[in-house]
Amino acid sequence: DWDVLTDIGAYGLVATAAAVPAYKGDWEGFWQAGFSIGAASGIGLIGKTTIDAERPDKSGNDSFPSNHAANAFASATNLYLRYGWEAGLPAYGVAALVSVGRVEAKKHYWRDVLAGAALGTLSAYVFTDAYDENVQLVPWVTNEDVGVSLTYRW
Repeated sequence: DWDVLTDIGAYGLVATAAAVPAYKGDWEGFWQAGFSIGAASGIGLIGKTTIDAERPDKSGNDSFPSNHAANAFASATNLYLRYGWEAGLPAYGVAALVSVGRVEAKKHYWRDVLAGAALGTLSAYVFTDAYDENVQLVPWVTNEDVGVSLTYRW
């Protein structure tokens, strides 16, 4: 079901964001992933305990923000910044699936997953040194739209 899928997706991305730099011997990237995910998760948990927002399924008052989305997007953004679009594009796909899944599982509203995604993305941009490459993906949000901008430098 959606609940299990989102657990696998979010925690799988967290494990991947830690395993890839460890496998490559990129210990700076390993620590940057840890700080990115840790900050997103910590701030998300503070939000959950201080903001009284009921979940759609009425299972609790800790709906805002989505920590699954925060962890997934922190991991995906870290992988993208550190290892380029080849790692980032599939990771962002999984992170988006996690976010949709949290809404479909009735665990979060769209505002919760969008806030979690923004929190995770921002934390990774703060803590991760970018990989220098010619292709860049940058997420963007307005009050009417959400998207990803693709830029190629030659």
